[in-house]
Amino acid sequence: MSFHAWAAFAAASAVILLIPGPTILLVVSYALGQGRRAAVPLVLGVAVGDSIAVICSMAGLGALLAASALLFTAVKWLGAAYLIYLGVKLWRSDPAALATAAAVPARSFAMFSHAALVTALNPKSIVFFVAFLPQFLDSGRPLLPQMAVLAATFVTLALVNAAGYACLASSARRLVRRPAVLKAVNRTGGGLLVGAGVATVAWRT
Repeated sequence: MSFHAWAAFAAASAVILLIPGPTILLVVSYALGQGRRAAVPLVLGVAVGDSIAVICSMAGLGALLAASALLFTAVKWLGAAYLIYLGVKLWRSDPAALATAAAVPARSFAMFSHAALVTALNPKSIVFFVAFLPQFLDSGRPLLPQMAVLAATFVTLALVNAAGYACLASSARRLVRRPAVLKAVNRTGGGLLVGAGVATVAWRT
């Protein structure tokens, strides 16, 4: 794989990652409710989730999901149900409690696990890797090292992208400390997550 192929992959990945999807909606929702302290567990969760998706695609799960309508539908419904659950939970949450919550390890782990699960359970991501990565591989060279480089590049860019969205959202949160505004933010974020869950179900390969 040449440097130009890697650079093209990195540029294309950056553009794709900038488009908000279910993972970014979750990151923004948590950052608005929890503040800057949510950035680290959320970003780590996104990195772990994307790593799982890349590994699964490399292992052939992406091709299996693309070929098996039943398996693809099962994974899709599981991910959609989880997104809707998180959206309803955020909608019903107490904005005052979110604004004053202490940074306890359990809370951080919950944010980490939510971000990792939402990212990893999105079958669109796995199929995307299977369709996207091979376009930048050089068939005349060993494939595994090339795939490892592209995977590491994508996960790193996803981490940076999630961190940027989390920081922007947590900074905006400082401007909206009133309970009524926070409640509206929670309900907007919750509605977006539910909408993302519905969109995941409606998505077709």
